[in-house]
Amino acid sequence: MNIWLFFILFVLIFTFFLEAVVSFLNIGALTSTLPKEFENIYDNDKYKKSQEYTKITSKFSLIQNGFSTLITILFLLLGGFNMVDLWARGFGFSEVITGLIFTGILILFSFLSGLPFSVYSTFVIEEQFGFNKTTVQTFIFDIIKGSVLIIVIGTPILTLILWFFMSTGTYAWFFCWVGVFIISLFLQFIAPVVIMPLFNKFSPIEEGVLKDNILRYANQENFKLQGIYTMDGSKRSSKLNAFFTGLGKFRKIVFYDTLLEKLTEPEIIAILAHEMGHFKLKHITKMIVGSAIQTGILFYLLSLFLHSKDLSTAFSMQHMSIYSSLVFFGFIYSPVSMLTSIIFNVISRKHEYAADKYAAVTTAQPELLIEGLKKLTIANLSNLTPHPLHVFLHYSHPPVLMRIKKLQQLGNPPQ
Repeated sequence: MNIWLFFILFVLIFTFFLEAVVSFLNIGALTSTLPKEFENIYDNDKYKKSQEYTKITSKFSLIQNGFSTLITILFLLLGGFNMVDLWARGFGFSEVITGLIFTGILILFSFLSGLPFSVYSTFVIEEQFGFNKTTVQTFIFDIIKGSVLIIVIGTPILTLILWFFMSTGTYAWFFCWVGVFIISLFLQFIAPVVIMPLFNKFSPIEEGVLKDNILRYANQENFKLQGIYTMDGSKRSSKLNAFFTGLGKFRKIVFYDTLLEKLTEPEIIAILAHEMGHFKLKHITKMIVGSAIQTGILFYLLSLFLHSKDLSTAFSMQHMSIYSSLVFFGFIYSPVSMLTSIIFNVISRKHEYAADKYAAVTTAQPELLIEGLKKLTIANLSNLTPHPLHVFLHYSHPPVLMRIKKLQQLGNPPQ
């Protein structure tokens, strides 16, 4: 057997079974005993509902992963990639255009295979637990808008990558790295202004006590806010969230309308303080730099495999090409991607603790953030007792109980 085919099959099967083990461990970690931190605000029925939500979503994700793995293996072994390539070549276009067609067809197949699961998750599971607010019309328009964005943004980026690797020789990986990094930074700037409003309505927060207190806190921390907005998160889900978005003069704080309904004003300020902590502690800059380094490594490794005949043979290809090797490299890079994801999650969890501490110190009331976190957890039916291995592999945020305990250890800072 071709060594790369063996490696790819091993990675696909190992990854699926690893996720299966982690899912069952995570379900097994559920406990019927309500943690004491939530005894006064979480009734037993709601707690049971949150556990049922974890069980159902975990099992559903496992089924989806199993289906995706099976389809990918069959497509690979039955020569599906070669058939798509021959079809794309049949149009008689240039290598770059053929590569765009080849990649586009694979993306379309992937989307269609996952669509039934997306529909079921949205309109059955999320509906069953009272989260779903998405209408069929919104769901369809989201797909259309997302597809247009992929074409408008993804096509030029892929064209750039293919052209660089076909035309610029040994240092093509470096040019790709720089080009993609510049584009990603540009998208960070324009996303809040151009992209995000395509999917949600953003409204300036109403004049009043909440806005005044937000501005007062921001001034206290010498933090310039370009805008304070509410987002119609209730258009799709009843879950709560808040976030900063954008860079430079496009930077703004966004609160889901659902969050404003559920949290008190002091708790909202505490959540804001946490998000602000990420900026003040330069977490965003550090993650951008880390992502840039990761992207550079990815493109360098990619350059080593673009002309591998054995890799093309593993996928039963009749013709070698830059564009097909780019797709196939994704399978080889999968273990590296998992490792970097784990590293980024470890760093992210440390950043969350640091942002929690920043909020506790600057508001001088850690209990407000604790109460806000509790309400977010309850409203979103989050798992209170995730298995440590599941946290290690997948959590970008520490489990809420660990965050609460850290905040409690801080006590009340001196005024």
